[in-house]
Amino acid sequence: MPTDIIYQLGFYTRLRIIKRMHITKRYFWIITCFLVGCVNASAQTQSYSWQHLPQVTRPHFKTDTFNIINYGAKADGITLNTQSINKAIAGCSAKGGGVVLIPQGLWLTGPIVLKSNVNLHVSRAALLQFTDDKSQYPLIEGNYEGHAAVRNQSPISGADLENIGITGEGIIDGHGEAWRAISKERLTNPEWEALVASGGIVSENGKTWYPSQSYLNGLKTPDAGIIKPGKSLKDYESMKDFFRPNLLVLTNCKKVWLQGVTFQNSPAWCLHTLMCQDLVLQNVRVRNSWNAQNGDGIDVESCKNVLIEGSTFDAGDDGICIKSGRDEEGRRRGMPTENVIVRNNVVYRAHGGFVIGSEMSGGARNIFVSDCTFIGTDVGLRFKTTRGRGGIVEKIYIKNISMRDIRTNAILFDMYYMGKSPGDDETNRDANRIPVTEATPQFRDFYVDNVICNGAEKALQIRGLPEMHIKNIHLENLVLKTNKGVEITEATGISLKNVHLDCNDNNPLVNIKNSSDIAFDHLTYGQAQLLFSVDGKNSKEIKVTHTDLTKATTPTAFSKGADSHSLMTIK
Repeated sequence: MPTDIIYQLGFYTRLRIIKRMHITKRYFWIITCFLVGCVNASAQTQSYSWQHLPQVTRPHFKTDTFNIINYGAKADGITLNTQSINKAIAGCSAKGGGVVLIPQGLWLTGPIVLKSNVNLHVSRAALLQFTDDKSQYPLIEGNYEGHAAVRNQSPISGADLENIGITGEGIIDGHGEAWRAISKERLTNPEWEALVASGGIVSENGKTWYPSQSYLNGLKTPDAGIIKPGKSLKDYESMKDFFRPNLLVLTNCKKVWLQGVTFQNSPAWCLHTLMCQDLVLQNVRVRNSWNAQNGDGIDVESCKNVLIEGSTFDAGDDGICIKSGRDEEGRRRGMPTENVIVRNNVVYRAHGGFVIGSEMSGGARNIFVSDCTFIGTDVGLRFKTTRGRGGIVEKIYIKNISMRDIRTNAILFDMYYMGKSPGDDETNRDANRIPVTEATPQFRDFYVDNVICNGAEKALQIRGLPEMHIKNIHLENLVLKTNKGVEITEATGISLKNVHLDCNDNNPLVNIKNSSDIAFDHLTYGQAQLLFSVDGKNSKEIKVTHTDLTKATTPTAFSKGADSHSLMTIK
């Protein structure tokens, strides 16, 4: 049979045909591996759109119920129920799975370890309260901020599992205030006085409270949590309290369902899913105080097929965050976060409403965000990376986003995260002086539609690298009422269509630096002293169409080597 006809058939049909052919065993397996590669490559290049969203599979559980009371648990707020709850989970899993019931009441516990085919159901008005006794959380080799790291065992964890869930309308509390350091300026005077009276250590300058000397030991140790060759976990015991656990960590799990529960007061990140597949998060509430150190809402890291919907996040750091490992370690893992749907969510008081990065070295793609509202976050839509990360973030689709009272940028693309901001020397240098390597990050192919922001410091900031521009960012149907307007630096292929800017500081309204192929179509604005400021010798091919320049006191200005012909207006 001709090979072109063979390749049009199904995968297993092809294998049967090849088996019938007179081919040696060696060549049979070579061809088999080739065909598997073709299937995998096809899966990776599958095209998604708003009309063809990724599919996410939710787990299903048996209805057999295992009440923790039957395993000796007591809701007296004193009894440590760690063994009872874990016995109920293990017994449920051993019998083929079902529901482990946490009834109404106050249940004090240490770390809980999930098992396959178990739905941990936290009933309405049940409070699953994790103990503040840090000795109950042994040191483990875990993962934090994209690196393998020493951590305390998480209050809830699971690894290499399938069909797991945490459901119900109850509350899971991580007792995070016992773990976190905090500065005096983030508390009221009565709060600070009560905290100091509870114990712990106050810094010499009187401005910061630390939970213990053990915490302070870790703080003073460079790279404290990095697992070093020849070291054992016992070598880290003197600074144990410094390794704050995430409230929930799921690693390499398939078919995960988090539904209805309130997760609150985490020692570090609240929800961390790492290398998971088919993750569904519905109607969940995440509550961390605004001053919670590293108090991210959810961090989805190197996961595939994810649905986050109908949930509310009130976080001390980023709200909904996409990650995929950090620097060389993340690139070696090589697992992007992909095929993600985020819809109908509300984020309060976080560092970012929806965030990608900065640990995105494995890449991110095929992400769809819609119908979300951000209130009081530091940034609305936040995409951050820096030199050394590497990784490609692409095929990001966003629509129907509402924002109010954003502290800094409504929309931010930033390739200088945690680094020195670019000055004139950097933005005007020859890009060839900095080589592009696998450690050079890339942002490209973003499609943003229908964003409303009432209140922010800046409407839009795009800040790429001289050696790697941010590319192909398409923004359409935006209404942005902010203090400052738009800044585009080191970018290529940026389009803004049907964008309205109502900005107080409008001198300039739009600032373009060393960027090319920039298109404005139907740009409207309240007022502008200077409409377009164009800087840098590398700025070119800026096209402005269907835009009234006469409303501006000064339509255009060119400086720092920018050519006056780099901007063209077309009525």
